[in-house]
Amino acid sequence: MVNDDHLAPSLATLKPKRPTFSGNKALEISEPLLFELGRDGVSGVDIEESEAFTPRLGGQERQAALDLPALSEPEAMRHYVRLSQKNYAIDMGIYPLGSCTMKHNPRLNEEMARLPGFADIHPLQPVDTVQGALELIHECGRYLCTLTGMASVAMSPKAGAHGELCGMMSVKAALAARGEDRRTVLVPASAHGTNPATAALLGFKVVTVPAGEDGTVAAEMVREICAKHEGDVAALMLTNPNTCGLFEPQIVAIAEAIHEAGGYFYCDGANLNAILGKVRPGDLGVDAMHINLHKTFSTPHGGGGPGAGPTVLSEALAPFAPLPLIAKTEAGYRLVETAEDCEEKPFGRMTAFHGQMGMFVRAFAWMLSHGADGMRQVAEDAVLNANYVRARLQDLMSLPFPDHPSMHEVLFDESFLEETEVTTLDFAKAMIDEGFHPMTMYFPLVVKGAMLIEPTESESRASLDLFTATLRDLVMAATAGDTSRFVDAPRFAPRRRLDETSAARKPVLRWTPPSGEADAEAAE
Repeated sequence: MVNDDHLAPSLATLKPKRPTFSGNKALEISEPLLFELGRDGVSGVDIEESEAFTPRLGGQERQAALDLPALSEPEAMRHYVRLSQKNYAIDMGIYPLGSCTMKHNPRLNEEMARLPGFADIHPLQPVDTVQGALELIHECGRYLCTLTGMASVAMSPKAGAHGELCGMMSVKAALAARGEDRRTVLVPASAHGTNPATAALLGFKVVTVPAGEDGTVAAEMVREICAKHEGDVAALMLTNPNTCGLFEPQIVAIAEAIHEAGGYFYCDGANLNAILGKVRPGDLGVDAMHINLHKTFSTPHGGGGPGAGPTVLSEALAPFAPLPLIAKTEAGYRLVETAEDCEEKPFGRMTAFHGQMGMFVRAFAWMLSHGADGMRQVAEDAVLNANYVRARLQDLMSLPFPDHPSMHEVLFDESFLEETEVTTLDFAKAMIDEGFHPMTMYFPLVVKGAMLIEPTESESRASLDLFTATLRDLVMAATAGDTSRFVDAPRFAPRRRLDETSAARKPVLRWTPPSGEADAEAAE
């Protein structure tokens, strides 16, 4: 028989405030914290008392029990299932985060990643026992080079920022090989924040390239900045399509300008989904570009991982790719682990191993199942969907750059809300009540109150029709003065609007029992 005495205080508190006795609303279960559920003397397993032993931790052994909640196995399972039901997910609906490419992840990819020999692989296995895995990583890298028109690829970076670091470390190594100590890196004002952060981490001085009135970078502006820092320009870090969702029309001239100044061209590959199979970055003059396998190539991402950010390199930077490398020989595939074992000049080793094998398997399965024509259609459909969203909303929502067609994402600003009391944040919160994850807000920073929407190629016309119809209804409500629908939102989410500023500045990272419980424990 289950003892419910520990629930009595919380139920007594809930009854006056909730429409039901339990606090639940049908399948919407009111779920306390794990620490609130836990109670002494409960365990999902039986652990025998350990035999006497002599500690070998030099006096560093724990003196008190772990401060963890105690639950039975069914209670723990139900807790996490209930939490998962409160989370939005790509398998529940459209995930319109701009610059994130949150697309459907085909289950075929998951089946392949779970095959024996991939799912249970270990990085320290003898090389002759992982030939198939090494071949897959090598072939995945070859496909990436073919798609981008680049000479080489480093497969070990773990994510976008890690890939950026790889590309810029290759630049730094190439400059050192030339006997030059260039310190200036040009970064557009609309860039992802990781771009200037990566450059600064490596000791470069970041110089901002302002965006033009049309949201793009002018080649003449790049030339002027290069002339001002003559002999010191190491690289340009540019995203194309850029974070405003626009293709950089002067990108070839920009590449020529940076090369004439003696620098290298790093391209942020976060938005590769828009040009996949349509444009090869290498043909545009790019020297290095990271690729997010967990975005463009449809492997799950979010929540901290797993991720993979291979970095493709031009002929100028290929010799400086980091270790480990995979080499194809007549006898099979081998891992190149040391600089002495290769003819190139690797800048070092960024990470111990190649990373999570499942990332490569899912991406390669996705590429094989799409083929060249299918991947080209991915880009075409992604751009089509973004422009469909634009066409459906541009009469009610304001476009900061109306003269350029959108690529894979469409950018709106908050001008259409100026005569209302509703902000971009309010608008996004109201979307939660409608069952939609909000778009990316307040980014890129070059646009006031930015709302960046990326539907990806995964969404059907019916999905986009419902999404845009909902946004139209919200816009009309805001302009009609129905501010309560926004300032109180979200009203139907498991938690109402939080004080996000205080939460960020004064985070509470440790749960403590309510004062009554703490006093009772102290008394015991």
